[in-house]
Amino acid sequence: MSRQLWGSLAILVIAVAALFALRAFNDAREAEPAPAPTTTATTPDPAPAKPSEGGSPFNPADADPSTYRDELALLASIPQRKRASASGYSRELFGERWADVDGNGCDTRNDVLARDLEDVELRRGSCLVQSGTLHDPFTGQVIEFERGPKSSEAVQIDHVVALYDAWRTGAQDWSIAKREMLANDPANLLAVEGQANQDKGHADAASWLPPNTEFHCDYVAAQVRVKASYGLWMTSQEHAASERVLSSCG
Repeated sequence: MSRQLWGSLAILVIAVAALFALRAFNDAREAEPAPAPTTTATTPDPAPAKPSEGGSPFNPADADPSTYRDELALLASIPQRKRASASGYSRELFGERWADVDGNGCDTRNDVLARDLEDVELRRGSCLVQSGTLHDPFTGQVIEFERGPKSSEAVQIDHVVALYDAWRTGAQDWSIAKREMLANDPANLLAVEGQANQDKGHADAASWLPPNTEFHCDYVAAQVRVKASYGLWMTSQEHAASERVLSSCG
């Protein structure tokens, strides 16, 4: 056999072998399972939060201050007892009258006048309130205050919880220092029309409320805050009257 024939035969064998190899490769690819499609994992949206049993949590921004909720809660914490004896009471047992308890160089009366009056003018070089305008919370009147021996009494400083009432509801067991603190505490003091202050006297909420009915809620709320803060008690009549007023507010 010639060399040329042997070369052609070798080429033919190689070609046939390549054809079989290609067919086997294709058969193997077709037998493989198709790859799963690629997906992007997603986190489902959380379910809406359910309100807790009894309603949504309290949000201070939603609170209605006109309901006096805090004062009603404080009122519930104040003990109810009969008044103690008035024996031994005197104003002097509540310390210096209009002391400078906060150390600002001004007595308490002038501090309260400066706080509660509008258009205040001070005596030159001092903290004495010389004049100003009071929008009286007790009566609703507008009073022009002018310092003087005859005119100063037109505006007086009221002890929201009267000192005599405080004496009979726990204060007689205190130190003089604590009684002086109550007597000069701005939270227990209001600049008011003089005659209304005289009409109130030593009364609590069971026997006297300001003529200005729009001020009843704020007035009783202030009494409750003071009594709760200082650990004073109330009679059952005062407690019931305070609850009646505060429950009607708003």
